[in-house]
Amino acid sequence: MESLGFEIVKECGSARVGKLKTAHGVYETPIFMPVGTNANVKLMRSEDLKEIGVGILLGNSYHLAVRPGLEVIELHGGLHQFMNWDGAILTDSGGFQVFSLKKLIKISDEGVLITSPVDGSKIFLTPELSMKIQRTLNSDIVMVLDHCPSPADGYKEVLEATKRTYRWALKCLKEGVQKHQLLFAIAQGGTYEDLRIESAKSLSELPFDGFAIGGLSLGEEYEKTLYMSEVSVSCLPKHKPRYFMGGGSPALIVRLVEIGVDMFDSVFPTRLARHGTALTWEGRLNVKASRYKMDKRPIDEKCSCKVCRNYTRSYIHHLIDREETLGGILLTYHNLYFMMDFMKRLRESILQGTFGSFKEEVLKAYEKDNVVCSDFADNVVDFGKS
Repeated sequence: MESLGFEIVKECGSARVGKLKTAHGVYETPIFMPVGTNANVKLMRSEDLKEIGVGILLGNSYHLAVRPGLEVIELHGGLHQFMNWDGAILTDSGGFQVFSLKKLIKISDEGVLITSPVDGSKIFLTPELSMKIQRTLNSDIVMVLDHCPSPADGYKEVLEATKRTYRWALKCLKEGVQKHQLLFAIAQGGTYEDLRIESAKSLSELPFDGFAIGGLSLGEEYEKTLYMSEVSVSCLPKHKPRYFMGGGSPALIVRLVEIGVDMFDSVFPTRLARHGTALTWEGRLNVKASRYKMDKRPIDEKCSCKVCRNYTRSYIHHLIDREETLGGILLTYHNLYFMMDFMKRLRESILQGTFGSFKEEVLKAYEKDNVVCSDFADNVVDFGKS
């Protein structure tokens, strides 16, 4: 096995192609990682994900610790065996639940007390426990426990969350992970430039394997998302991978890649699919619309996935109209195939020095996503629904 770590292969401006080396394979970046909160990407089998070229999946350590429980996952030998996945897995620490389950948590410097919205059970999640859970899950990439503030929080609250995130990062480092696991820190700071700088700079001085940008794409203005991301990236080490948490729309991804971000995750493509919307090279396609009732074309004439090769817009419109599960399955498969193809073409554009024209093509197709940070509604994963 190659040594773990990150290597930059090619740069085009600040955009770069890299290799992320994990215990379960080497993956080219920029990379999009589908979200499998509860050890599954909704409506997809592991073999489907492998078929379309997915490399890294996300799991949520808090939700998995509650259900099915660590003893069940230990019984299988880890999360990979439990879900029959031989690619890499990144596990979130549970810090996002500080935001998404805000009404059900009580936070202190020691940790966060979370009341499960499913069965009312309580768990006091500390940095040390988060590391223990993720060691048990045996994921490839482990995230530190962080305090993700709300966009509505004022400066004083965000300052406190930023300081707490740093203190928790120190505790996570001390607790440690397994030798074959990578540990990533999470820079916070809300939409306050000085706090973004302080968080990114202070964490960069610590020996983490990678760095995430957290607490954005949560409803703030689109340009503010981009600016705060750029502020964070400018203070993060160039030779380490940079991960924007919760970014999934093509328009947002190309803008973030342009400033040097390498990794992305979001429920954006899968949740859109379950609501009848397809991602295409011409932009979003609302298959529920009545004008597609008699349309015999594929979802995307530029796509070669097996859904586009075998099914018409008319048929999928019918399935969605009748609320048949198969409609969501077909659109989910297509949307994730599109995302894998999109990221492949994005990487190729960097390698070939044509990233600028590729970016403009994407922004033109997704111009409506280029005004508001539209990932927000699709990223708030309440009750573990991905």
